[in-house]
Amino acid sequence: MAKKAVKKDEAPTVAVCIPRGRKQEENFVIVSVNGRSWKIMKGATVSVPDYVAEVLENAQMMADEARRYVDKMAE
Repeated sequence: MAKKAVKKDEAPTVAVCIPRGRKQEENFVIVSVNGRSWKIMKGATVSVPDYVAEVLENAQMMADEARRYVDKMAE
């Protein structure tokens, strides 16, 4: 029986678009998961594995939470 070749990255892909930042900010985001890295351009819609999209979503949630905390402490 022949073994089927397994692709290195068989995770389902998700389309993501990261909004552009200010002029002084980098125009890309680097995401690393388990030793692999992705350089994702801001302002462009790209397909990434679902776990990379999850990392980006978690990062956004934590940034929002930090912003709420700072605003709360400033009051």
